[in-house]
Amino acid sequence: MRLFGTDGIRGTVNDHPMTPEIVLRIGMAIGYLLRESRGRNMILIGKDTRLSGYMIESALTSGICAMGMNVTLVGPIPTPGVAFLTRTLRLDAGIVISASHNPFEDNGIKFFSSKGFKLPDELEQKIERLVEDDRLESYRPRGAEIGKAYRLDDATGRYIEYIKSTIPRGMTFEGFKVVVDCAHGAAYKITPWLFRELGAEVISINNTPDGMNINAHAGALHPESLRKAVKRHGAHLGIAHDGDADRAIFCDELGNIVDGDQIMGMWAIEMKKSKSLKKNAVVSTVMSNFGLEKFLEEHGIRLIRTPVGDRYVVEEMRAGGYNFGGEQSGHIVFLDHNTTGDGPLTALQVLYLMKKRGASLSELTRDIHLFPQVLANVKVKVKSGRDLSAIPGIAEAIRTAEEALAGRGRVLVRPSGTEPKIRIMVEGESLSLIERLAQDLARVIEEQMT
Repeated sequence: MRLFGTDGIRGTVNDHPMTPEIVLRIGMAIGYLLRESRGRNMILIGKDTRLSGYMIESALTSGICAMGMNVTLVGPIPTPGVAFLTRTLRLDAGIVISASHNPFEDNGIKFFSSKGFKLPDELEQKIERLVEDDRLESYRPRGAEIGKAYRLDDATGRYIEYIKSTIPRGMTFEGFKVVVDCAHGAAYKITPWLFRELGAEVISINNTPDGMNINAHAGALHPESLRKAVKRHGAHLGIAHDGDADRAIFCDELGNIVDGDQIMGMWAIEMKKSKSLKKNAVVSTVMSNFGLEKFLEEHGIRLIRTPVGDRYVVEEMRAGGYNFGGEQSGHIVFLDHNTTGDGPLTALQVLYLMKKRGASLSELTRDIHLFPQVLANVKVKVKSGRDLSAIPGIAEAIRTAEEALAGRGRVLVRPSGTEPKIRIMVEGESLSLIERLAQDLARVIEEQMT
């Protein structure tokens, strides 16, 4: 049984594997593995604002307690908040119940180790094997050995104070006007509170979650309302999170959307100037724009690419001794501060740099010239692990597109790790050309795979 994708377990609620029965067994599996290796202690569980979060939280808690491990519940909190709390409270593991940017009908489960990092593939495989193991129930303890569940009431306050500690004490943002699009998700209180406490005027939009409106025409994947609000209020900065707030996309004072590539570019230069950028390198994925790579190269900074997924970025950062990286989608990893992409932290660092340099966001990013990039998705019946280059028709279409770009662009075709889709990216100097190439690729993939 394959449960894990690029970022944990994810699917439509009440369809396999996101059913209460399977989630109960997932809780039992992780509880058994941790108690066997670490003894009886504590697993922290946070979630976003989806309606199904209550059901999944209850099933996970039951499974974990049934195996003799204790649980700390913190309620709605960003994914990076769970990573931070797990690490600083010295717990055995952290779990986030979230499907990130997906619609509310979906949900998912992400795991963090005691050190705040996502689980390695080997441990994920052990969980999968245990979920299928008919002997799992026989491992349950009895009597007083059953676990307990507790609630941590000040989790959001601890997380906010930690984020504030990453900038110089006494710095305020008085005089700044900031729009925050919370995507009706996990940061609906945290990011607005954070900036208000630091003196900024905050206009908060899409901040009334009802369990079903998370990510609905809002947040990092739909920045149109953010752009309109920034222009309407004359704001200095706009910030948009996704549902679990591990990413942040920005809007400058002119109404231009600023993505993760541009944020990495401007912060890499700042870190190099302060001699804090380890090995003069930035770690990102194959999705990052070729324009970012050229910009960094001009400043003597290497761009190291990984497969798509912030977990792969972090794994490469740890293996190579790097401390800064992220994804075009807005997952930015300041490894000196947190162990995963952190939307509220990234937002704070962007405004901090604006104040430190006395510059607007448009000024800080104006020299980062990104190539036109077209993204397309082709829906398939199930998530695919097939090697697409081994399918003759698709391989030929990719070669044709690459020949048309003549070395002045890139083509990337890959299965989604989180959804039943094939993702297409075409990058080049001519927008009309790459749009046509992306359409041609999508048509061929539809013919071959749907």
